[in-house]
Amino acid sequence: MVMQGLYDIMALGNKSMPESVFPEDGTPPPEQGRQGKKRGPKGKPKGRMVIPEARATIAALLGTIPLRRDQLIEYLHIIQDEYGHLSAAHLAALADLMKLPMAEVWEVASFYDHFDLVSEGMEAPPARTIRICTSLSCMMQGGEALLQKMQSMRSEGKIDADVRFVPAPCLGACDVAPAAADGHHLVGYANTDNLMRVITTGTPYDIPDYIGFTAYRAAAGYALIEALNAATDDAHAEMVSGLMSTLSDAALRGLGGAGFPTGRKWSIVAGYDGPRLMAVNGDEGEPGTFKDRYYLSSDPHRMLEGVLLASHMVGITKCYLYIRDEYPEIIALLTKELALLEASGLLGSLEIELRRGAGAYICGEESAMIESIEGKRGLPRHRPPYVAERGLFDRPTLVNNVETLFWVRDILERGADWYNDQGREGHPGFRTYSVSGRVAQPGLVTTGAGATVAELIEACGGMADGHEFKGYLPGGASGGILPAHLADVPLDFGGKLAELGCFVGSHAIVVLSDKDNMWKAATNLLQFFAHESCGQCTPCRSGTEKAVSLMTSDAPDTALLGELADIMADASICGLGQAASNPLISAMTHFPGDIPDAASET
Repeated sequence: MVMQGLYDIMALGNKSMPESVFPEDGTPPPEQGRQGKKRGPKGKPKGRMVIPEARATIAALLGTIPLRRDQLIEYLHIIQDEYGHLSAAHLAALADLMKLPMAEVWEVASFYDHFDLVSEGMEAPPARTIRICTSLSCMMQGGEALLQKMQSMRSEGKIDADVRFVPAPCLGACDVAPAAADGHHLVGYANTDNLMRVITTGTPYDIPDYIGFTAYRAAAGYALIEALNAATDDAHAEMVSGLMSTLSDAALRGLGGAGFPTGRKWSIVAGYDGPRLMAVNGDEGEPGTFKDRYYLSSDPHRMLEGVLLASHMVGITKCYLYIRDEYPEIIALLTKELALLEASGLLGSLEIELRRGAGAYICGEESAMIESIEGKRGLPRHRPPYVAERGLFDRPTLVNNVETLFWVRDILERGADWYNDQGREGHPGFRTYSVSGRVAQPGLVTTGAGATVAELIEACGGMADGHEFKGYLPGGASGGILPAHLADVPLDFGGKLAELGCFVGSHAIVVLSDKDNMWKAATNLLQFFAHESCGQCTPCRSGTEKAVSLMTSDAPDTALLGELADIMADASICGLGQAASNPLISAMTHFPGDIPDAASET
């Protein structure tokens, strides 16, 4: 049925247009039904008129610097931050200032969740927005019920502040679930009491205690960079060759999810003609993942030194740090530390530019992130060409995750053998697992690669009181779901985990118990994917929505869901659609008893 539906859609898209009504000699026919209609005077402006006052307001807000097309999203942030929404008048003014079509500005702004667009005649949203996470780890700790409670209190008049409560996908704070955000400032362990205090008093906004530039330098930070900066051309080339060899010998892989060998990636990008660019993916949006938040808020210069090492070893001329808008405290501290780093002279000719995302999970995909950095909608690109060859602004581009860069300095200083010896047999290197859900002490576990969920549960103090281990997500929302009897599977790229149809991805482990229904958990994950689909391709856009519809029915048609899952995996453009059905397939395979009316399953 699903396959036939897809064929029907394809056939509809291939229908030919009606034959031309123009005569064969090419002369247009006389106009019909337009008698008496007068054309407007020549030179009359078309489209939305720009209000002079609005134009002057936005011009003053953005300042006198030349406006750049690739900075469009940042300009939208500035307006949203100032007014709490994006009015049609202000968007028209921005389009006029940037000499862009209004439609282009509007389509970019409307793509991202953190922008509130207000057309003429529409009421602006409340001055304050509190987001309550409803992704799986927070749902398990009462996030959905908390959202409903706060919305009810608001509608009943028990909250008279100018505030709204909205659902939010993962906030990167699964260890303090349920999480909420006042604007984008985190409120951990959210409940009605502390949210009411937040409304009354405001959210304390403190930059976390972290290792700053001075302390990092005092601990031999940037010593390699100083040596490379001071080297002659010949000595520099010799040093780079040795460092690249060490990195290639190390088992370091892309730790954002793909797992591509880091040394090989750096060598590939270095092999293309310059100028070469770099993008750091700090947009961790995979439900269950919060490791980058920790690394950036505790030891940011270790990641930044990885960037500087890449500038020497790969020949990077400019790097863009793409950080989640949900991490304002990290954006603030990076802004401060980058200024200190630039003043130190260690950057040399390298430029580093900080960019903030705007609430789009898809921008964790490298080509979608690149589109966003360029000021566009975050739509994944077709490949080839790959971003290593043609990425940012059509230049060869190195893309690395925050944690990947975190380990580079240690590897180059201590050697590849030191890093490779850290893991378990057949699984070399370090891994940082984000562990949340029904464990006694959710948090990060940094250990050797190939750890099992049984080991991680023990490291987190065992199961939470009153809960019995039932199953787990081995790799975030898209990595699938496994039952408790498979608790000894090494959690690493490939191997037994891949044989089971799952993957470790960003190493986000969500533990579920006998108190959880796995079909409801899988439905929550599919709802997340339906919300976060960029909409570019039909199998993902329509497939995720249809899957949610079928899964929430009284008696889900598992045969039809299986066909739908196959189409999504085979025909989607990027990893979101290709992997979105993994939790669905896992639930049907390992937990058939949790499916409503499972007795009728065919």
